[in-house]
Amino acid sequence: MKLTKILTKKLTSFWLVSLAAVAFVFLLCALMSFVQLTYRFQQNKVAELESMIVTHYQQHGTEQLDTWLPAVLKAYHVEKFQLLLDQQVLYSHDVDILSRATGLTFYHHVIDPQTSLTVTFELPSPLNSYQFSGYELFILLIGLGAIVGFVRYGLRWFTQELDGVELLAIRSKLILDGDIQGAKVTAVKGRPRLINRAISKLINDLEDAQQERGRLDQFIRANTFLDPVTEIGNRLYFENRIAALSNDNKMVAYGVVFLLEFDDDALMNVQADIEENRAFITQIVAIIPPLVSDYTDVIFARRSGLQLAVVVPQLSLAEADLLADRLLRRCLLVKHHQIANHDNYLHIGAAFYKAGDQPSQTIEEAEMALRAAQLQRLNNWFMYDKGAVDKEIAKGSVRWRSFLEYALVNKRFFLLHQPVLESDNSLLHYEIFSRVRDNQNNEIRATLFIPMANKCGLMPQVERMIVEQVLFHVMPQNNAIYCINLSMDTLTSRAFIRWIQSTLLEHRPLATRLIFEVSEDVFIKHQQHPQLAKSLTMLSKMGARLSVDHVGKQVVGTQYIQTYDFDFVKLDRSIIRQVHERPENQLYIRSLIGGLLRSKAQVMAEGVEILEEWQTLKILGVSAAQGPFLGEITLV
Repeated sequence: MKLTKILTKKLTSFWLVSLAAVAFVFLLCALMSFVQLTYRFQQNKVAELESMIVTHYQQHGTEQLDTWLPAVLKAYHVEKFQLLLDQQVLYSHDVDILSRATGLTFYHHVIDPQTSLTVTFELPSPLNSYQFSGYELFILLIGLGAIVGFVRYGLRWFTQELDGVELLAIRSKLILDGDIQGAKVTAVKGRPRLINRAISKLINDLEDAQQERGRLDQFIRANTFLDPVTEIGNRLYFENRIAALSNDNKMVAYGVVFLLEFDDDALMNVQADIEENRAFITQIVAIIPPLVSDYTDVIFARRSGLQLAVVVPQLSLAEADLLADRLLRRCLLVKHHQIANHDNYLHIGAAFYKAGDQPSQTIEEAEMALRAAQLQRLNNWFMYDKGAVDKEIAKGSVRWRSFLEYALVNKRFFLLHQPVLESDNSLLHYEIFSRVRDNQNNEIRATLFIPMANKCGLMPQVERMIVEQVLFHVMPQNNAIYCINLSMDTLTSRAFIRWIQSTLLEHRPLATRLIFEVSEDVFIKHQQHPQLAKSLTMLSKMGARLSVDHVGKQVVGTQYIQTYDFDFVKLDRSIIRQVHERPENQLYIRSLIGGLLRSKAQVMAEGVEILEEWQTLKILGVSAAQGPFLGEITLV
């Protein structure tokens, strides 16, 4: 950009200097021609006078010269005249000294070589006697004004054309920087217009191609992970999401699995209209999401034609009982006129799981609960309860708020980190995790206290304390880069945004070593929130980088990645788990990387547990990853 401006200024200056030089040469040549013509005119007059004198001398000698020569000399403005013959003065004429003009021109010429007849003249310079008339001055001023006007118009036109070239350079720079929207906005006065229109057309085609690529990615994921009838997750999607809730084949938190199944004899084997059955299933599917909308990370899928699965993490036993009852009552409100037995066609089995349980065992327990409900021969639900529930789960919201506020005041939160390695196993950055200690100095997992902090509205304060510890205690000890997760409540908290903005302004060098990570769920649910875009833009302008994690957990398009200009895209562990054995997951990863090829986003993975997964990811083009195989979570 600077080079383009320098070149345009040099070109404009060169044009002005060249025009001034041409004008100067033109005026100089005109002046010289004018002077030359005036002297030539005077010389012609002198030559005519010489010829008259020679003719008279040859016929009459010096006689009768006084009769006509003084009047002619006066008409020619001759100041002094002498006619000589062999250096003898034959005739002389001289003007009074008081009336002599200045700047005289002297002429000496032998007019007859045979007789050595010579004349001398002293004439005033022809330029001295020339005066501009009013008409001539008017014409001269018009000419000069026309020249100035044309030069000014030419300079303005030339400057506008060069400004258009600079606009083209600005657009080109924005395109190279990946700011396609910015390049699209600056499309007004680019010159040449043909090139500007061509760039605009290519930008529009590129946007269409990106949108089409996003739709293609979503189509691939939909056909891989979505049920075609209900448009919710299929069995593969359910298995991936369940696997993502575990670590080392053990659940990392507590929750409940619900299995809803329709009786085969009552519903599916009757000679009913296929479209009516589909409409019935679709209505059932539409009822369930509003009932679980208050919970986070809910998994809703169709395991088979007759069975729906709902997994609700962070749900206590008491809440599970209420939810199961609501699910059953709301689903029974949907009518199907060809149901054979209205009293026994829908059953729900539920199994509570806690941290450390195996996913497969939890699913088996939910199926056992479903069989138990079916044995009752009524529309009913049954909960498989092992009786082993974490005591911390039973805490109410008031107790959780008191505990978290106490932990914030006494700074009981502490940090852990996990390395994120590039494909050559070099360190890219560390991701920060948090834990909190209770009154008995026991460690409470983030999967337990973060949902409660969200419910109590304390996440901005918790994440502010985490950022403070990273900035002022961890980062001064080394030169590493750290990634910190931020929630939706934090990004929309004005108090937090004002604090982080002022803090990053004071510690600008540290801002470049920060990566702020946001979950994909935030953009799915709150993509149109105005404060979200403002907060992310502010963090990016401060020098921090942006990352989105849990990508692939939901079946949605990835156009938001281009919109928010993320630096890192982190694949969810449900996509990574056993990726070397799942070609459909590999297809999605290839499609995602291809769609982000022209963006600056770097695709990473989380939850890598074995060598085969890491090797497969590197082959697919994933540039960095984290997980137990690459590095454990340790204290900072």
